[in-house]
This record gives sequence, C-alpha cells and structure tokens, in this order.
Amino acid sequence: MIRTAVLVSGAGARRQTILDSMYFNEIPNFELTAVICTEQDAYAMRRARNAKVPAFAVEPENFPTKLSYSMAISAKLKDMDIDLVVLAGYKMPLGVISSQFRNRIIGTFPALIPACEGEENPVRAVLERGSKVTGATAYLADVDGHVGPVILQQAVNILPGDTERTLAQRIMEEAEWKILPKAIILYCQNRIEIHGGRIVIKEQ
Repeated sequence: MIRTAVLVSGAGARRQTILDSMYFNEIPNFELTAVICTEQDAYAMRRARNAKVPAFAVEPENFPTKLSYSMAISAKLKDMDIDLVVLAGYKMPLGVISSQFRNRIIGTFPALIPACEGEENPVRAVLERGSKVTGATAYLADVDGHVGPVILQQAVNILPGDTERTLAQRIMEEAEWKILPKAIILYCQNRIEIHGGRIVIKEQ
C-alpha cells in the first residue's frame, strides 16, 4: 500500500472533492494515512476526522522560520512512513520536504505548464492576456519545491464573461479535481517513469 499524506492550507473546503475521491474511491494500493493542515480549525481537518483519517495541525506561527516549519512537516511525514505526499491547496514553501521526498510529491497548477509558470496568480494572468484556453497541470514537485515533470494536463475554455473568480472555480471543477486523483492512481499503479526530466506513463 502507498501510504499517502495530504497537505492542506486554510479552510480546505474548495479542495473537498479531491479529498472525497481519496476517502471513497477505490484506488489500487492506496492508503490515505493522514491529512496535515496549516490551521487547527480548518474544514479539511473536520472532514478528515469524520472519515476516520488522522488529521494533524502544524501551524506556521509556532515556528521561527519557514525552513524550521518545513523541517517539522518533513519529520512528521517520516515518522508516519509516508510514501507519497499530495498537495491540496497547500500554500507554504515545501523547503526540505521537496528534497527529502523527491519524486514523491504530487500537486496541481491552475494553468497549462509551461504557460504562466512562475506567475503569482495564473488565473488573472491568462485573463489579462486574453487567452482563449487555460486549464490545469498535475505534476511531480522538483527538488526546489516548484512545478516539476508534468504528469497530466486538462484544458478549460475561457468564456467571454469569465471573471477571475468564475474561471478559477471552473479550472478546479473541470480540471484540477479530475486530474489530481488520476495522477495519484498512476503513481499507485507504478506507471510513472521519469526520463530526462520528462514523465512517461507506462501501459498497464
């Protein structure tokens, strides 16, 4: 079984569909071992506990630096023998987590990489540039904690009346919520191979 921990920031309510897919869908060789959140009272914490999944709050304000915070998270992940880390709206820098769990961290980015890579607000960026299509990318984090090799991508059309809020919501619902669980399935099926910085998905 692939022992998996989900890292969440804030309320976590907007990421609940992703978490629900992990709680209730049958993913081969998958075990949701823990949810770790940046806030004690986060919605994701309550939902995890209701689903009988261990939930832990590790609050950044209790640590002197972002580095010490990442070290604490990494230590907890190691203590639980975590195999895979999933980022579900996690806003803190990964720090040492990215090197200590290299090629074992899956996240999503709300654009089609390499479009908007490095942008603080990719949704706003595509609207300001008049793009017609955007989407989301599921990826493995690189050693620096940034978007690394691409696992899956899903396109989303930008509608004439879209605002930043409506487009961000549709990217989550039509792309991120779909490709993140699929990327986890591929990982748990041992179908992800990295060749020269690129991912090749093996046939079953």
